[in-house]
Parts: sequence; C-alpha cells; structure tokens
Amino acid sequence: MGLKAALSKPFAAFIVRGINKWKNNAAAAQQKVFQQLISEASDTAFGKDHNFSAIKTYANFKQQVPVRDYEALRPYIDRVVAGEPNIMWKGKPKYFAKTSGTTSGAKYIPISRESMPEHLKAARNALLTYIHETGKADFVNGKMIFLQGSPVMSIKNGIKVGRLSGIVANLVPAYLQRNRMPSYKTNCIEDWETKVDAIVDETIQEDMTLISGIPPWVQMYFDRLTEKSGGKKIKDIFKNLQLFVYGGVNYEPYRAKIEGSIGRKIDSIETYPASEGFIAYQDSQQDKSLLLLADAGMFYEFIPAEEYHNERPTRLSLEEVELDRNYALILNTNAGLWGYSIGDTVKFVSKHPYKILVTGRIKHFISAFGEHVIGEEVEQALWSVAEQEGVSITEFTVAPQITPPEGGLPYHEWFVEFGTAPKDLTAFSRKVDEALQKKNIYYHDLITGKVLQPLLIRSLNKNAFVDYMRAAGKLGGQNKVPRLSNDRQIADRLSSFTI
Repeated sequence: MGLKAALSKPFAAFIVRGINKWKNNAAAAQQKVFQQLISEASDTAFGKDHNFSAIKTYANFKQQVPVRDYEALRPYIDRVVAGEPNIMWKGKPKYFAKTSGTTSGAKYIPISRESMPEHLKAARNALLTYIHETGKADFVNGKMIFLQGSPVMSIKNGIKVGRLSGIVANLVPAYLQRNRMPSYKTNCIEDWETKVDAIVDETIQEDMTLISGIPPWVQMYFDRLTEKSGGKKIKDIFKNLQLFVYGGVNYEPYRAKIEGSIGRKIDSIETYPASEGFIAYQDSQQDKSLLLLADAGMFYEFIPAEEYHNERPTRLSLEEVELDRNYALILNTNAGLWGYSIGDTVKFVSKHPYKILVTGRIKHFISAFGEHVIGEEVEQALWSVAEQEGVSITEFTVAPQITPPEGGLPYHEWFVEFGTAPKDLTAFSRKVDEALQKKNIYYHDLITGKVLQPLLIRSLNKNAFVDYMRAAGKLGGQNKVPRLSNDRQIADRLSSFTI
C-alpha cells in the first residue's frame, strides 16, 4: 500500500466522525443553516425586498419568499451578472456556472466564496466515506480520470464564467493533480469526439484506478478504448480499475453494458452534484440511496410533486417529509438562490438518516391524457423487463403520440436504442406496458378504459442517440437526453433513426 493510501484511512475515519455528528441530527443541522443564511443575506437587495430582518422561523420565510425557477429569479440574477454587489448574497459571486437553459437560453448560476468549498468537500467526502466503509484505498495511488467539460473560463463583468466541472477542475488540490487525467491541454478540447480520442491516446497505457463521468459518455470512452486496443476488455487495459463515480442520470439502464465493457463488476459511487450545489452522495456500498447533505450551506424545501403546479403548493422542511413520496426539490443556498426550484424530483427512502433517490425532472413527464407518468416509473418498467429478458438498453426516450399517422387510439411512443435487442419486440413491448400499468394507476385506467392503446417501442439504429446529440450540438460533457417529454420535439427528430 502506498503512502497516500495509508494516510487516507485515518483521515477518512476522522472525516466520517464529523459527518456522523450532523447526519444523526440533520433537522438541527438544517435549522442552523437556515438561520445562518437569513442572517448573512439580510442586508442584500433580495433580503431587504423580502424582509429578511423580520424572519425568525421557516413559517415566516414561506410567507416572505415565494418559490421561483430561474426565469422568475432572473431580474435579480441579471443584476448579479451585470456586476452589482450585494444583490442575492453578500459581495459578488466568485464564479458563474454557465449552463444551457430551454426557455431562458444560457443560465448563469452564481457560485460564492462560501459555496465553492462545499462542492469540493462533498466530492472529497464521497470518496473518503467509501474508503472508510470498504477499507479499499489503493485507488488513490493510481491514475484517476474525470470526463468533464473544458476548464477554460471567460470573464463576465469581472467574474469568472465556466462549466461547473471545468471550474472544479481548476480547484483540485495539488496532491491529487499528479494523479489526475486527462491533461489540461486535452481537457480544453471543445469537440467531444476529438477530446475522447485524445483522452484514449493519453490514458490507454496508464494505471487507471478511478473513472468518473456521466454513464453514456463513459461508455463512449470505453468503446473507443476497446477499439484502440484491438478488442480488449477494460479490465485488461486497466488491470487495477477499482471505482466508477457517476451522477446526472440513473445508472441502471447503463449498468449491464458498462460492466460488460469492463468485463467484471467494480464498485461505484453515485453523486448528486448540480451547479446550484452538491446535494447528496451514496455513502454505502450496501445501499444505493444517497445521503442528503444537511450541513452543506443549503436549506432544503420539498413540495409534493402533484402539487408543484398549484398556485399555493405545500412547502415542507426536512423534518416534515414522508417516505416514498415524490417531492420537487427547492433550494436556498449560500450563493444567494432563494426558494429556487432546481427542477428535480426526489423521494426519501430513509429518515434516520435522511436518504433520497433522484426520481426525475419535474418538467420531464408525460400527461397528455392526465396520466402524469414520471421518469422513475418508465425507467423501472423498462429496466425490470430488460433484466428479466436479458436485454440491454443503450438509451431511450418517451413521448406521447396524440394523433397516430396510422390512425387508431393514441399511445406512448418509446424510442429505444438496444445494446442487446429482444428476440420478440412486440412481446417485450407488451411486458413493459404491463409493468408501467402496475406503477401508474392513471395510465392503467387509460389503457383499460380504451382511451390509450398500449405503448409502442421503436427500435433505433446503433449510435442513434449519439448522432442525435451531435446534430443538436450537445454531444458529451454534462449533457443528457431527457427520458420523457410531454411534446414531440425530440421524438420527431429521432424518427429518422428508427430501424
């Protein structure tokens, strides 16, 4: 065992002791964060507009601060972007994480001097928690690759602007830089396919022990490695590969193919980072749920998903949530986001400690007929049948077909790129439909009531989603294909890729 691996174990034990202190009293930790946030922001423009000086309780806060998405907060954010100080948080942001929006175009998410360390601490602690639980620390002596966006930043009104992953890449501690790959020069390549080829060339001879990235783009990297090596499995290229760290999408639809590419199972850690804050990470190999970070400079609120679009939805603090219920996640952060709807839905699977699963996007649903089918339901329906049938899924998306060109009842149209296709697509589709009916009673009623006909799966050509993302200018990095859409913008473009 190398020196870094040996030193990491006592350090991991020390860090985990600190985590356990707030983990076992998360509601109190959240109350402390709440009071600190209100106090720190009382003299900002937002704080004055919303009477922060009079806020003593969460009930006061809900009366003063409405829930808003990016567009609704934009009048304040635009002032921050213009360089005005003390608007949503004290002073000016340290960075802006630039992300692509839909209705709002480019989005500039403020990252403050107080919030940036929380991103780094959470990423570090996810690894230290793994070391403490498993005793496996040898990976810290090998090479670690992070498939991410370019670290190149621009300046906007005196504030550095970049992708979150690129900002973080500039702040990796010096003791990890020698192990980190790819090189800065390669990481700066903007074209994703050119970048992946360069990463393959740089890493194929290295002792890679940890790989981190969004699963579909990691799969592309593995495919290129296998091709470059003359057909070798990843385990034969990186003999000491131990750990896969991922986030951004549900891993289960990708797991079989990625493990097939590797040639064996390896440990994995799911993380839940966002530009707005690092929200949760998997803290046990025995449990796939994620530990909600109650002590990370963010005060969380939760709206029952079915109430999200109500004029006055119920807003709950952490101690008020129920298990196995979908909630829209609302953030209040030490970068100055207030009552901010991040757009994700989560459900709690434990309250001792508070642990969550990310179940989808509040805007990614299908309810063209009142069924309100969500991401978790379609993913579980497809994954459960695929596992039973020995079928592997590369990627998929679902949309309503309201006016079928062939006539007849409307239906849900699934566009699926198979790694290993089912022997009988019609029988496979029927089983997926039956699984979805069991998960969503409204969908079941629409099928049995002959309002909808059972779902239809369109099998797509190999690399269909890569080709689609390339054509849309969203190949690689942190970009993801939405699993559900309530319109046909994506579906109509994918129609040209059907077999």
